[in-house]
Amino acid sequence: MAGKLTLAIDVGTGSVRSALVDAKGNILMIAAREHEQIVPQFGWSEQRPGDWWQGVVETIREVLDEVPNASSNIDAIAACGQMHGTVLVDDRGKLVRDTAPLWNDKRTASYVAAFERSHRPESYLADSANPATPAWPGFKLQWLRDNDPDAYRRTAAVLMPKDYINLQLTGEIAMDRTDGGASFLMDPSTKEWSETMIRLLDLDRAKRAPLRNPVEILGYVTATAAIETGLREGTPVLVGAGDYPAALLGSGVCRPGVGSEVMGTSAIITAVSGQPLLDAAVCNVGTVEGNWGAFMLLESGGDAMRWARRAFHEKQLSYSDIVGRAEEAPPGSERLFFMPYLVGERLGEHRNARAQYFGIGASHGLAHMHRAILEGVAFAVKRHINVLDAISGVPLERIIASGGGAKTKLWMTIKASVYNIPILVPAEAECGIVGCAIMAATATGRFANLLAAVDDHVSYVDEIMPDARWSEIYAPMQVFFEKLYRHSQMLYDDLDGLPQ
Repeated sequence: MAGKLTLAIDVGTGSVRSALVDAKGNILMIAAREHEQIVPQFGWSEQRPGDWWQGVVETIREVLDEVPNASSNIDAIAACGQMHGTVLVDDRGKLVRDTAPLWNDKRTASYVAAFERSHRPESYLADSANPATPAWPGFKLQWLRDNDPDAYRRTAAVLMPKDYINLQLTGEIAMDRTDGGASFLMDPSTKEWSETMIRLLDLDRAKRAPLRNPVEILGYVTATAAIETGLREGTPVLVGAGDYPAALLGSGVCRPGVGSEVMGTSAIITAVSGQPLLDAAVCNVGTVEGNWGAFMLLESGGDAMRWARRAFHEKQLSYSDIVGRAEEAPPGSERLFFMPYLVGERLGEHRNARAQYFGIGASHGLAHMHRAILEGVAFAVKRHINVLDAISGVPLERIIASGGGAKTKLWMTIKASVYNIPILVPAEAECGIVGCAIMAATATGRFANLLAAVDDHVSYVDEIMPDARWSEIYAPMQVFFEKLYRHSQMLYDDLDGLPQ
């Protein structure tokens, strides 16, 4: 087979996937193996790194079997993976714990609360780039230090999921700066480990893996890994990146002024900036090309639609049926507002926020209530965009959309009109895999830099423009939504104080 290939590996929460990608970024073959989440008790979430590696071995062998001469044509391997999963290895690179707590593990909640009681965000944001939250590996290490002291004592290095796969492939230990920047332990100004944060959390500096850039060559496939996987010994392996930064790159979100919205169960809005945006309501992740992705998360994005399907229709209608009903209502839903905070807010002073309809009149029906949900989620995300724009001083000029919600044309048009900027949909939905291919193409010298590789590999299948008439209706409604948001905050604590 002619032409160079990239082997891309994605260590996800639900499965491991391996893919062969050609020199133009086309996915030739992809294979997946599912793995389980272990829940020893409520709020905990773990996985076995050994299961990730077994899935990687099986999926690599599967794709190599399907593409002739693939092993000899792979010029680089690049991995991305779920972030924050905290893997402990000893000085021989062996696991000291069979399981690793994942990004969605909440066992550290008491450590986060204790930290927040002692430290105001403005006192540490410049050293961490992020507010405190249970996801960060820094807090997971505190828990492991106190609750599994033998494993913590034997730990020589702390790795993220894709780093563990790289270790199995190459025998080398490192962490990239996208995963490092989302650990609560990396100084955003130096992009090295923060002595301040390590001291504040009372952790061992010696256990931090070396920080390297995603596009560097970490090492080469060892003889042992070659026998196990079927890969060619000596194949270069990149340092790689977290899955979210890799997906940002693979969707073309790599320049200031360009944003990403992942429209899944939640809605994650990310704005690329040259520096992290330091605010207690904003999280920051390092990007592959060296910028920062400042992001805010709305817990109820697509989940608001799931709620409507259950609450109004006892799951008897399909989502497309509900969207069809929403299309029957006019833009603005005749001044009916929906506040989409069904499960509160992730960060900030009012994590106990609630959802509500406001402005219901006798003329409103089910179609209005369904459209108001779509519009309410858009208004809430636009509120986040306004926060990011105000801090960065660089307003978003366009948004790249991904996830299930990006397939709903009505919702996309509502969002484009509320945001009053175009929304683009990538032609290839596997943005993380494409991001890995872009990293490999750059590392092997096929492109002068990452941005040139992005421009070659990424294209868009759709561009949704704002509807000018809808935008005129939505602009004053956005102002009102912001006022309703602020006034409602005064009531949440009182609501929680009422007897049940």
